[in-house]
Amino acid sequence: MIKKLVIVFIAVFAIQLQAQDGTASPYSFYGIGTLKFKGTVESRSMGRLNVFTDSIHVNLNNPAGYAGNNLKSFNEESRPVKFTVGGSSSNLTLKSNSGSQTGNATTFDYLALAVPMGKFGMGFGLMPYSSVGYKLESSDANGDINERYRGSGGLNKAFLGLGYQITPKLSIGVDASYNFGNVQNSALQFRYQDGLPLQYHTLEENRSDLSGVNFNFGMNYTTMISKKLELSTGLSYMPKSKINSDNQRAFSTVVADPSVNQEVKVNTVEADLESQNLRETDLTLPTTYAFGVGLGQPRKWFAGAQYSFQKTSEFDNPIFSIGNAKYVDGSMVSVGGYFIPEYNSYSSYLKRVVYRAGVYFENTGLEVNNEAINEFGISFGVGLPIGNVFSNANIGFEFGKKGTKNANLIQENFMNLQISLSLNDRWFQKRKYN
Repeated sequence: MIKKLVIVFIAVFAIQLQAQDGTASPYSFYGIGTLKFKGTVESRSMGRLNVFTDSIHVNLNNPAGYAGNNLKSFNEESRPVKFTVGGSSSNLTLKSNSGSQTGNATTFDYLALAVPMGKFGMGFGLMPYSSVGYKLESSDANGDINERYRGSGGLNKAFLGLGYQITPKLSIGVDASYNFGNVQNSALQFRYQDGLPLQYHTLEENRSDLSGVNFNFGMNYTTMISKKLELSTGLSYMPKSKINSDNQRAFSTVVADPSVNQEVKVNTVEADLESQNLRETDLTLPTTYAFGVGLGQPRKWFAGAQYSFQKTSEFDNPIFSIGNAKYVDGSMVSVGGYFIPEYNSYSSYLKRVVYRAGVYFENTGLEVNNEAINEFGISFGVGLPIGNVFSNANIGFEFGKKGTKNANLIQENFMNLQISLSLNDRWFQKRKYN
């Protein structure tokens, strides 16, 4: 296990060295950025389906998955310690009524460990909650740049959870997450006279440092309804929570050239946010719940569907208010599954590979210029066995689109590549022989 962990940490370090902003989406301009999907590569490859829980993969959405049954296929041996790490790369084609442009982003997605403790199970890890990364410009009728917008940062969460198996069929769990991070953005306004840029321009810079705690509750029920068919259901619920937002704002006079991305500050004045009651504000993270159901033959195939709801209309932070955008309640529908030709085949490696596929549709809850920003995606992937039968490397692909070209907005066509390692081992075993 130690050798495996060393390899994983090297991989994570390599991902971080190559990482850019976690997103290149222009819609990360709004609020605290684009919300990241809370799930593993395995679930993303099944249309972002989180209802499936087993003994060798971590379920990041439902803490009830930390608990579970022993391995019936291996003489009732105890569940293994589960370790997973994942990252992704996204390539975007941004289309508007006036043209198109490309963008890309590479990011670390999650790091988690789940440890069995009898009927209990504990999990902890780190993952991003949202990501900001955009570079936007607005031009006038003559093609001159009026404003240049930049943004970076995001909200991360470190979580610790506990699951408990009430019966062999029913488990419950809870996660406590500490949220931390910052959102930074700037707006540079260019001034012209007789069609020529003036020497001095105006720059506004904002920074919000975020921190706070929230909780996520889960329940999982699994039962055999026939000799071969197993029914799985899952429910997760994250209540509304408030986290602290420590805000700063500054205005600068700068020397800049619209043709290059470089400016030199001449003087800076800090905004008096105290008098506006904006120095410290509360950021509301919205209520979220998900319910899913699926049917399958253990270690052979699984198919399921899930409905997720997010009361995005609860999202609020006065420092982030933007006139042409508002939040309404959002939702997502996911359908997907997997197939394993023969999980214990010794003659063919390909028969032991897990083949996954799915589709999803999401109403993000964001409306810009009275247009709903929706997202649609198709996904597929494979789980490649490595080392022993419990560990695998996972590769997933997503293709889809987000947004619209209506009302002078931008449509994103995306292709995402995700890679993860799911490693399993036993740390606490009784010796059969002394």
